Amino acid sequence: MEILNNNQQRLIPTAGEAYGVSWNIMWKSFVGLLAVTIIHAIISGPTAMFQWKVDEIEWFLVPFTLFAVGFGIFVAGPIGYSTNWVFLKAVRGEKYDIQDMFAVFQKNYWNAVAANVVVSLIIGIGIVMLIVPGIIFAVRLAFVPYLVIDREMELTEALTRSWEMTKGYGGQIFLMGILAFFIAIGGLIILFFGVIISMIWIRTAFATMYQAVVEEEGYFQESTLE
Repeated sequence: MEILNNNQQRLIPTAGEAYGVSWNIMWKSFVGLLAVTIIHAIISGPTAMFQWKVDEIEWFLVPFTLFAVGFGIFVAGPIGYSTNWVFLKAVRGEKYDIQDMFAVFQKNYWNAVAANVVVSLIIGIGIVMLIVPGIIFAVRLAFVPYLVIDREMELTEALTRSWEMTKGYGGQIFLMGILAFFIAIGGLIILFFGVIISMIWIRTAFATMYQAVVEEEGYFQESTLE
């Protein structure tokens, strides 16, 4: 039995298909996804505010920097996970609202916190190791946010399952990352509104890829997608 999204459109797990299908999904759900994207960008503001480079560490910046780091770990990061879940619901043609982007606080919160930190550390260490390992880790762990919130998996299970699910699709996910770079550059050229559109499109595309793999490989057939 094949698990289909509510749009009853069979998704093909390729980079081109993910971006092509997600383009239509994005415009179909544009108002809701726009609101979610803007709200998440505002929430993420404190984590980016103190990331500039300074020649010397000023003592008065330390509390603000610690706040920004803590806010990113315990608030912005987890909300990013459930924001991805909102995009996944849009891909499936399911109803969603703004409150769903805060669902993480009632839906597997501590595993979302841990997963966000651990995945970031793994990718960061991989980048230090001549970049290529970091790219591999980023590709193979790309589905962790969806598994933590959508399937409410624990950290180790989500890491293992993402590694399993992305086997054979690594090249396509890597290509999606390359395309995301050029889409983001195109968005910057168009300035503010273009940046927002590119962010929505990229996030919808990755949610589409996840759902396409779920359908293609028949994952989670034992339960009904909510």
